[in-house]
Amino acid sequence: MDFDLSEELGELQRTVRRLAQDKVKPRARAIDQEGAYPQDLFEAFRDAGLLGLCIPIEYGGSGAGILGLAIAIEEVAKYSNTAALMLLLTRLPTGAVMIAGTEAQKAQYLPGICDGTLKAAFGLSEPQAGSDVMGMRTRGVPDPGDAGGWILNGTKCWMSGVREADWYTVFAKTSDPASRAHDSVTAFIVERGWDGVAVGRTDHKMGVRGVDTGELLLTDVRVPAENVIGEVGGFRLAMLGLNAMRPIVAARGIGLAEGALMYATEYVQQREAFGQTIADFQGIQWEIAKCAVDIEAARLLTYRSAVLADQGKFTKEYVPYLSMAKYHATELAVRASSLAVQLLGAAGYMEDHPTEQWYRDAKQLTIVEGTSQVQLGLIARGVLNRDLWWD
Repeated sequence: MDFDLSEELGELQRTVRRLAQDKVKPRARAIDQEGAYPQDLFEAFRDAGLLGLCIPIEYGGSGAGILGLAIAIEEVAKYSNTAALMLLLTRLPTGAVMIAGTEAQKAQYLPGICDGTLKAAFGLSEPQAGSDVMGMRTRGVPDPGDAGGWILNGTKCWMSGVREADWYTVFAKTSDPASRAHDSVTAFIVERGWDGVAVGRTDHKMGVRGVDTGELLLTDVRVPAENVIGEVGGFRLAMLGLNAMRPIVAARGIGLAEGALMYATEYVQQREAFGQTIADFQGIQWEIAKCAVDIEAARLLTYRSAVLADQGKFTKEYVPYLSMAKYHATELAVRASSLAVQLLGAAGYMEDHPTEQWYRDAKQLTIVEGTSQVQLGLIARGVLNRDLWWD
């Protein structure tokens, strides 16, 4: 059992670490305050070859897999979870295509993600269907004028990158709208330029500003048969895609926790109180130590889950391991950012320091792509079903 990164992944980590320090760190606060899409960082990621990390070489990617993408995101998230989200969006909408798409779909939609000429977004949630995915009301009905084609109507919400995207992975009910059967949902590739496709309202967010989150409006959108992903009735595809994303979201949490703890540690080593530095107090040292232990535990969980996902092990029996990583790392991000604010005291609450930004950004991670409560339910189910067992 080797815990060291391969030479290639080690070099990737060093390269992204330098890029994050040189390009992301100086821009992080301005991105948060201005809320504008950081095109300069997108171009920096493109030029460094980071947009196709998880995409196979034959479609223009580097084939570094989910582990490679997680390592890159961890480095970037130390300074900006907005920038980390930009990298995450190279995998979330493309996951279904890579898992179940046709060769024609992969050849048409993946290379543009890698070279930066295309952006994509993922449409699953709806106003009344967040964690309860089967409550979705977006409807697909057969197109009478196109054999095998579909007509979509509905609204998707909380879509990250909705305004910047050129195409979307969209899930819709393709049988009885009231059905909660898994074979009643199908995945489609929907292009932004098609008639009936529009961006609705964009949200005003507490954190992770700079990448828009908002609504996708679908009005009589005609989707040809060749844009159906996998089989009609493919809800399982949504779950497989999200399962494989757990390590990537977890990496955002690890990076944020690392950035917050490093910043706070440097501060308490310099800040004097009662004739010594704050870092000299044992109580402070213990809090730093506990957070450091949690970070390393989260890293081990996350890297293991990334390796599992890269091996195609994101089906039911592996879900507890993937969910553990997402749960532990994102909850850690909340604790670490809270600790950083506390260690800086009143200063940590002010915009003079990035601690308040980490604090706001961290909470999002416990909600997106399966809340912490959903992850706990999946882990518990794994134990109850003996998918996670110790003898």
